[in-house]
Amino acid sequence: MIRVLLADDQALVRGGFRSILDGQDDIEVVGEAADGVEAIDRALTLLPDVILMDIRMPRMDGIEATRRLLDGGRCPARVLILTTFDEDEYIHQALRAGASGFLLKSAPPRELAGAVRTIAAGEALLAPEITRRMIEEYVRRPRPGPGRPAGLEALTPRELEVLGLIARGRSNAEIGAELYLSEATVKTHVTRVLAKLGLRDRIQAVVFAYECGLVQPGR
Repeated sequence: MIRVLLADDQALVRGGFRSILDGQDDIEVVGEAADGVEAIDRALTLLPDVILMDIRMPRMDGIEATRRLLDGGRCPARVLILTTFDEDEYIHQALRAGASGFLLKSAPPRELAGAVRTIAAGEALLAPEITRRMIEEYVRRPRPGPGRPAGLEALTPRELEVLGLIARGRSNAEIGAELYLSEATVKTHVTRVLAKLGLRDRIQAVVFAYECGLVQPGR
């Protein structure tokens, strides 16, 4: 069973999510929280696999709660951020805090359970709309200075190729097809890239690749 904690300050929203998830054979809602402070307390007590975390909540917002939970491995849960179109400025902050994905509150109910399963399986989840907005944000930023960014020296040429393709949103199967590698080999490369760079998952790899200039938006 995938154990889920719901963190949202609106009781009706939590109730709607619970109703959808409780109807799944492989998902169990183990608790609810109405703000960031409560989310931290419940997460450390209940140890869920996935936390559905709203951004705007009283006392402590979802981004700060995510940062405190995941900093130093305090909580093994993976965080799925709940967001709306008017919260673009928070997306990068949430990624830096360690969130594993985003779910638009406007998404159809049928996508909720799939999103939870994706995050629980260790994959990253970014809605296409959010990916586009992230890239637009990077386009507006000044480019990094000359020189090889710190951390990349540890990667082999093949691992650099894999990191670049991860940043472009390629799946393991697509990376394998492009580099003529088996999916198992690609998975090994991805694991090594994340380990060498100290990254939590593919989303953090995307952020790293853009921030260090390995990948340029639009190319």
